[in-house]
Amino acid sequence: MPVGTRATVKTLSPLDLEKVGAQIILGNTYHLYLRPGDDLISKAGGLHNFMSWKRPILTDSGGFQVMSLRGLRKITPEGVRFQSHIDGSYHFFTPEKVMEIQNKIGADIIMSFDECPPFPATRKYVEDSLQLTLDWAARGKKAHKYPEEQALFGIVQGGIYPDLRCKSAEKLMEMDFPGYAIGGLAVGEDKQDLLKITELLHGLLPEDKPRYLMGVGTPSDLLDNIDNGIDMFDCVMPTRNARKGTLFTAKGKLIIKAARYREDFRPVDNDCSCYTCRNFSRAYLRHLFSVDELLGMQLASIHSLHFYLDLMKRSREAILADQYEEFKHKNLPGLDEILDD
Repeated sequence: MPVGTRATVKTLSPLDLEKVGAQIILGNTYHLYLRPGDDLISKAGGLHNFMSWKRPILTDSGGFQVMSLRGLRKITPEGVRFQSHIDGSYHFFTPEKVMEIQNKIGADIIMSFDECPPFPATRKYVEDSLQLTLDWAARGKKAHKYPEEQALFGIVQGGIYPDLRCKSAEKLMEMDFPGYAIGGLAVGEDKQDLLKITELLHGLLPEDKPRYLMGVGTPSDLLDNIDNGIDMFDCVMPTRNARKGTLFTAKGKLIIKAARYREDFRPVDNDCSCYTCRNFSRAYLRHLFSVDELLGMQLASIHSLHFYLDLMKRSREAILADQYEEFKHKNLPGLDEILDD
Protein backbone atom coordinates (compact mmCIF):
# COMPACT_ATOMS: atom_id res chain seq x y z
CA MET A 1 0.00 0.00 0.00
CA PRO A 2 1.54 3.33 -1.02
CA VAL A 3 1.73 5.69 1.94
CA GLY A 4 -0.30 8.91 1.69
CA THR A 5 0.32 10.23 5.20
CA ARG A 6 -1.29 13.66 4.77
CA ALA A 7 -3.96 12.68 2.23
CA THR A 8 -1.43 12.56 -0.59
CA VAL A 9 1.29 10.23 -1.81
CA LYS A 10 4.10 12.75 -2.19
CA THR A 11 4.62 14.05 -5.80
CA LEU A 12 1.89 11.78 -7.23
CA SER A 13 -1.70 12.44 -8.28
CA PRO A 14 -4.53 9.93 -7.83
CA LEU A 15 -4.32 9.30 -11.59
CA ASP A 16 -0.62 8.44 -11.27
CA LEU A 17 -1.48 5.99 -8.49
CA GLU A 18 -4.21 4.34 -10.53
CA LYS A 19 -1.87 3.93 -13.50
CA VAL A 20 0.83 2.20 -11.41
CA GLY A 21 -1.81 -0.21 -10.14
CA ALA A 22 -2.37 0.95 -6.55
CA GLN A 23 -5.46 -0.83 -5.19
CA ILE A 24 -5.44 0.89 -1.80
CA ILE A 25 -3.46 3.68 -0.13
CA LEU A 26 -2.63 4.58 3.45
CA GLY A 27 -3.50 7.69 5.46
CA ASN A 28 -2.37 8.69 8.94
CA THR A 29 -4.85 9.45 11.73
CA TYR A 30 -2.39 11.50 13.81
CA HIS A 31 -1.33 13.78 10.96
CA LEU A 32 -4.84 14.19 9.48
CA TYR A 33 -6.25 15.00 12.92
CA LEU A 34 -3.71 17.82 13.36
CA ARG A 35 -3.99 19.10 9.78
CA PRO A 36 -6.49 19.71 8.24
CA GLY A 37 -8.60 18.18 11.03
CA ASP A 38 -11.13 15.36 11.06
CA ASP A 39 -14.06 17.81 11.20
CA LEU A 40 -12.99 19.48 7.96
CA ILE A 41 -12.47 16.10 6.25
CA SER A 42 -15.93 15.03 7.40
CA LYS A 43 -17.45 18.25 6.00
CA ALA A 44 -15.74 17.47 2.68
CA GLY A 45 -17.63 14.19 2.55
CA GLY A 46 -14.87 12.00 3.91
CA LEU A 47 -11.28 11.33 2.96
CA HIS A 48 -12.13 9.74 -0.39
CA ASN A 49 -13.93 12.86 -1.58
CA PHE A 50 -11.43 15.24 0.02
CA MET A 51 -8.47 13.78 -1.87
CA SER A 52 -10.42 12.50 -4.90
CA TRP A 53 -9.34 8.89 -4.45
CA LYS A 54 -12.10 6.45 -5.39
CA ARG A 55 -10.39 3.23 -4.34
CA PRO A 56 -10.01 1.90 -0.77
CA ILE A 57 -8.11 3.73 1.98
CA LEU A 58 -6.58 2.41 5.19
CA THR A 59 -5.84 4.73 8.09
CA ASP A 60 -3.50 3.76 10.89
CA SER A 61 -4.31 4.75 14.44
CA GLY A 62 -1.51 7.22 15.11
CA GLY A 63 -0.05 5.00 17.83
CA PHE A 64 3.34 4.76 16.13
CA GLN A 65 3.51 8.53 15.58
CA VAL A 66 2.63 9.23 19.21
CA MET A 67 5.33 6.72 20.26
CA SER A 68 7.91 8.55 18.18
CA LEU A 69 7.22 11.80 20.03
CA ARG A 70 8.95 10.32 23.12
CA GLY A 71 9.50 13.34 25.39
CA LEU A 72 6.36 15.10 24.12
CA ARG A 73 3.92 12.47 25.40
CA LYS A 74 2.58 10.97 28.63
CA ILE A 75 0.97 7.53 28.63
CA THR A 76 -1.82 6.65 31.08
CA PRO A 77 -4.28 3.73 31.20
CA GLU A 78 -6.90 6.12 29.83
CA GLY A 79 -4.86 7.22 26.81
CA VAL A 80 -1.94 9.38 25.70
CA ARG A 81 -1.46 13.10 26.28
CA PHE A 82 0.92 14.55 23.72
CA GLN A 83 2.21 17.77 22.25
CA SER A 84 1.79 18.51 18.57
CA HIS A 85 5.07 18.41 16.66
CA ILE A 86 3.70 21.36 14.66
CA ASP A 87 2.85 24.03 17.23
CA GLY A 88 3.35 22.42 20.66
CA SER A 89 -0.37 22.37 21.46
CA TYR A 90 -1.62 19.63 23.81
CA HIS A 91 -3.95 16.83 22.76
CA PHE A 92 -5.30 13.65 24.33
CA PHE A 93 -5.82 10.42 22.36
CA THR A 94 -7.96 7.70 23.87
CA PRO A 95 -9.10 4.55 22.04
CA GLU A 96 -12.55 6.12 21.81
CA LYS A 97 -11.17 9.40 20.42
CA VAL A 98 -9.11 7.57 17.79
CA MET A 99 -12.22 5.62 16.74
CA GLU A 100 -14.20 8.84 16.52
CA ILE A 101 -11.55 10.42 14.27
CA GLN A 102 -11.35 7.40 11.97
CA ASN A 103 -15.13 7.08 11.81
CA LYS A 104 -15.29 10.73 10.69
CA ILE A 105 -12.49 10.34 8.15
CA GLY A 106 -14.33 7.42 6.59
CA ALA A 107 -11.48 5.07 5.61
CA ASP A 108 -12.40 1.54 4.55
CA ILE A 109 -9.93 -0.17 6.91
CA ILE A 110 -9.08 1.39 10.26
CA MET A 111 -6.69 0.47 13.08
CA SER A 112 -7.05 -0.01 16.81
CA PHE A 113 -5.18 2.49 18.97
CA ASP A 114 -2.05 0.77 20.29
CA GLU A 115 1.01 1.56 22.37
CA CYS A 116 3.98 0.75 20.18
CA PRO A 117 6.98 -0.04 22.40
CA PRO A 118 10.38 1.26 21.31
CA PHE A 119 13.32 -0.99 20.54
CA PRO A 120 15.13 -2.00 22.62
CA ALA A 121 12.74 -2.23 25.56
CA THR A 122 12.74 -4.31 28.73
CA ARG A 123 10.38 -7.24 29.02
CA LYS A 124 8.55 -5.45 31.84
CA TYR A 125 7.96 -2.41 29.61
CA VAL A 126 6.71 -4.59 26.74
CA GLU A 127 4.40 -6.55 29.09
CA ASP A 128 2.85 -3.36 30.45
CA SER A 129 2.61 -1.90 26.95
CA LEU A 130 0.89 -5.01 25.64
CA GLN A 131 -1.73 -4.91 28.37
CA LEU A 132 -2.50 -1.30 27.45
CA THR A 133 -2.81 -2.26 23.79
CA LEU A 134 -5.21 -5.11 24.60
CA ASP A 135 -7.34 -2.92 26.88
CA TRP A 136 -7.42 -0.17 24.26
CA ALA A 137 -8.33 -2.67 21.52
CA ALA A 138 -11.41 -3.79 23.46
CA ARG A 139 -12.45 -0.21 24.19
CA GLY A 140 -11.92 0.89 20.60
CA LYS A 141 -13.91 -2.04 19.21
CA LYS A 142 -16.79 -1.16 21.53
CA ALA A 143 -16.68 2.50 20.43
CA HIS A 144 -16.55 1.72 16.70
CA LYS A 145 -19.73 3.12 15.12
CA TYR A 146 -19.67 1.65 11.60
CA PRO A 147 -18.42 -1.97 11.70
CA GLU A 148 -20.32 -2.82 8.51
CA GLU A 149 -18.69 -0.01 6.54
CA GLN A 150 -15.23 0.14 8.12
CA ALA A 151 -13.16 -2.96 8.90
CA LEU A 152 -11.37 -2.50 12.23
CA PHE A 153 -8.11 -4.41 12.63
CA GLY A 154 -6.57 -5.36 15.96
CA ILE A 155 -2.82 -4.81 16.28
CA VAL A 156 -0.59 -7.61 17.58
CA GLN A 157 2.19 -6.26 19.80
CA GLY A 158 4.68 -7.89 22.17
CA GLY A 159 8.09 -6.81 20.94
CA ILE A 160 10.49 -9.64 20.11
CA TYR A 161 9.16 -11.86 22.94
CA PRO A 162 7.45 -14.90 21.37
CA ASP A 163 5.22 -15.66 24.37
CA LEU A 164 3.96 -12.07 24.51
CA ARG A 165 3.25 -12.11 20.78
CA CYS A 166 1.27 -15.34 21.25
CA LYS A 167 -0.68 -13.81 24.14
CA SER A 168 -1.45 -10.71 22.08
CA ALA A 169 -2.68 -12.72 19.08
CA GLU A 170 -4.82 -15.03 21.21
CA LYS A 171 -6.48 -12.20 23.15
CA LEU A 172 -7.20 -10.24 19.96
CA MET A 173 -8.64 -13.31 18.25
CA GLU A 174 -11.02 -13.70 21.20
CA MET A 175 -12.26 -10.19 20.38
CA ASP A 176 -12.87 -11.39 16.79
CA PHE A 177 -11.56 -8.59 14.59
CA PRO A 178 -12.11 -8.78 10.80
CA GLY A 179 -8.34 -8.50 10.26
CA TYR A 180 -5.09 -8.44 12.21
CA ALA A 181 -2.13 -6.12 11.93
CA ILE A 182 1.35 -6.87 13.27
CA GLY A 183 2.92 -3.76 14.75
CA GLY A 184 6.09 -2.94 16.63
CA LEU A 185 8.45 -4.51 14.07
CA ALA A 186 10.96 -2.88 11.71
CA VAL A 187 11.78 -0.48 14.56
CA GLY A 188 15.43 -1.46 14.96
CA GLU A 189 15.44 -5.20 15.63
CA ASP A 190 17.42 -7.65 13.48
CA LYS A 191 15.68 -8.90 10.36
CA GLN A 192 15.88 -12.46 11.69
CA ASP A 193 13.96 -11.39 14.80
CA LEU A 194 11.28 -9.87 12.58
CA LEU A 195 11.00 -13.06 10.53
CA LYS A 196 10.92 -15.17 13.68
CA ILE A 197 7.87 -13.24 14.90
CA THR A 198 5.98 -13.33 11.60
CA GLU A 199 6.71 -17.05 11.22
CA LEU A 200 5.39 -17.62 14.75
CA LEU A 201 2.20 -15.67 14.06
CA HIS A 202 1.73 -17.48 10.76
CA GLY A 203 0.73 -20.53 12.75
CA LEU A 204 -1.59 -18.61 15.07
CA LEU A 205 -3.58 -15.97 13.19
CA PRO A 206 -6.71 -17.06 11.29
CA GLU A 207 -6.06 -18.08 7.69
CA ASP A 208 -9.37 -16.64 6.51
CA LYS A 209 -8.68 -13.08 7.70
CA PRO A 210 -6.13 -10.61 6.31
CA ARG A 211 -2.76 -10.19 8.02
CA TYR A 212 -1.09 -6.81 7.73
CA LEU A 213 2.59 -6.27 8.56
CA MET A 214 2.94 -2.57 9.35
CA GLY A 215 5.81 -0.42 8.05
CA VAL A 216 7.71 -3.11 6.10
CA GLY A 217 9.81 -2.78 3.96
CA THR A 218 12.44 -3.65 1.37
CA PRO A 219 11.52 -5.82 -1.64
CA SER A 220 13.22 -8.81 -0.01
CA ASP A 221 11.29 -8.14 3.23
CA LEU A 222 8.07 -8.43 1.28
CA LEU A 223 8.98 -11.72 -0.40
CA ASP A 224 10.27 -13.26 2.84
CA ASN A 225 7.16 -12.26 4.78
CA ILE A 226 4.75 -13.44 2.10
CA ASP A 227 6.37 -16.80 2.87
CA ASN A 228 5.29 -16.23 6.48
CA GLY A 229 1.65 -15.69 5.56
CA ILE A 230 1.51 -11.89 5.37
CA ASP A 231 -1.13 -10.45 3.01
CA MET A 232 -0.71 -6.67 3.30
CA PHE A 233 2.23 -4.29 3.60
CA ASP A 234 2.89 -0.57 3.69
CA CYS A 235 6.12 1.38 3.72
CA VAL A 236 7.38 4.83 2.75
CA MET A 237 10.53 3.22 1.39
CA PRO A 238 9.75 3.15 -2.37
CA THR A 239 8.60 6.78 -2.53
CA ARG A 240 10.93 8.28 0.08
CA ASN A 241 13.97 6.68 -1.54
CA ALA A 242 12.76 7.68 -4.99
CA ARG A 243 12.51 11.33 -3.97
CA LYS A 244 16.16 11.12 -2.89
CA GLY A 245 17.27 9.53 -6.16
CA THR A 246 17.31 5.80 -5.28
CA LEU A 247 15.12 3.66 -7.53
CA PHE A 248 14.26 0.00 -7.03
CA THR A 249 14.69 -2.50 -9.87
CA ALA A 250 14.65 -6.27 -10.25
CA LYS A 251 18.47 -6.24 -10.27
CA GLY A 252 18.94 -3.95 -7.27
CA LYS A 253 18.81 -0.30 -6.23
CA LEU A 254 19.84 2.26 -8.85
CA ILE A 255 21.38 5.50 -7.51
CA ILE A 256 20.32 7.80 -10.33
CA LYS A 257 22.55 10.71 -9.24
CA ALA A 258 25.71 8.67 -9.93
CA ALA A 259 28.04 10.19 -12.53
CA ARG A 260 28.03 6.94 -14.55
CA TYR A 261 24.48 7.69 -15.71
CA ARG A 262 25.24 11.11 -17.21
CA GLU A 263 25.27 9.69 -20.75
CA ASP A 264 23.24 6.54 -20.12
CA PHE A 265 20.23 6.66 -22.43
CA ARG A 266 18.74 3.34 -21.34
CA PRO A 267 15.56 3.28 -19.25
CA VAL A 268 15.85 2.74 -15.51
CA ASP A 269 14.92 -0.92 -16.08
CA ASN A 270 14.72 -2.51 -19.54
CA ASP A 271 12.12 -5.00 -18.31
CA CYS A 272 9.83 -2.40 -16.72
CA SER A 273 6.64 -1.18 -18.44
CA CYS A 274 5.99 1.88 -16.24
CA TYR A 275 5.46 5.35 -17.70
CA THR A 276 8.93 6.45 -16.63
CA CYS A 277 10.77 3.53 -18.24
CA ARG A 278 8.71 3.73 -21.44
CA ASN A 279 9.48 7.39 -22.00
CA PHE A 280 12.63 8.60 -20.22
CA SER A 281 16.29 7.69 -19.88
CA ARG A 282 18.59 7.38 -16.91
CA ALA A 283 20.49 10.39 -18.25
CA TYR A 284 17.33 12.51 -18.24
CA LEU A 285 16.37 11.50 -14.70
CA ARG A 286 19.92 12.21 -13.52
CA HIS A 287 19.68 15.66 -15.14
CA LEU A 288 16.37 16.38 -13.36
CA PHE A 289 17.85 15.48 -9.98
CA SER A 290 21.03 17.45 -10.63
CA VAL A 291 19.02 20.64 -11.25
CA ASP A 292 16.44 19.96 -8.48
CA GLU A 293 13.45 19.63 -10.78
CA LEU A 294 10.34 18.18 -9.11
CA LEU A 295 9.59 16.07 -12.18
CA GLY A 296 12.59 13.91 -11.28
CA MET A 297 11.00 12.96 -7.95
CA GLN A 298 7.66 12.27 -9.62
CA LEU A 299 9.11 10.03 -12.34
CA ALA A 300 11.29 8.17 -9.85
CA SER A 301 8.29 7.62 -7.54
CA ILE A 302 6.17 6.34 -10.43
CA HIS A 303 8.84 3.80 -11.31
CA SER A 304 9.51 2.53 -7.78
CA LEU A 305 5.83 2.17 -6.88
CA HIS A 306 5.20 0.38 -10.17
CA PHE A 307 8.07 -1.96 -9.36
CA TYR A 308 6.76 -2.74 -5.85
CA LEU A 309 3.16 -3.24 -6.99
CA ASP A 310 4.19 -5.37 -9.96
CA LEU A 311 6.35 -7.52 -7.66
CA MET A 312 3.29 -8.12 -5.49
CA LYS A 313 1.09 -8.82 -8.53
CA ARG A 314 3.53 -11.42 -9.78
CA SER A 315 3.76 -12.89 -6.27
CA ARG A 316 -0.01 -13.38 -6.21
CA GLU A 317 0.09 -15.03 -9.63
CA ALA A 318 2.86 -17.37 -8.46
CA ILE A 319 0.88 -18.31 -5.33
CA LEU A 320 -2.21 -19.12 -7.41
CA ALA A 321 -0.04 -21.26 -9.70
CA ASP A 322 1.50 -23.01 -6.65
CA GLN A 323 4.94 -21.77 -7.72
CA TYR A 324 5.74 -19.19 -5.05
CA GLU A 325 8.91 -20.81 -3.70
CA GLU A 326 10.37 -20.98 -7.19
CA PHE A 327 9.32 -17.38 -7.84
CA LYS A 328 10.88 -16.18 -4.60
CA HIS A 329 14.22 -17.88 -5.14
CA LYS A 330 14.37 -16.60 -8.71
CA ASN A 331 13.62 -12.97 -7.80
CA LEU A 332 15.21 -12.57 -4.36
CA PRO A 333 18.95 -12.46 -5.22
CA GLY A 334 20.28 -8.91 -5.52
CA LEU A 335 16.97 -7.16 -4.84
CA ASP A 336 18.38 -5.01 -2.02
CA GLU A 337 21.89 -4.58 -3.43
CA ILE A 338 23.10 -1.39 -5.12
CA LEU A 339 23.07 -1.74 -8.90
CA ASP A 340 26.37 -0.73 -10.53
CA ASP A 341 25.30 -1.40 -14.12
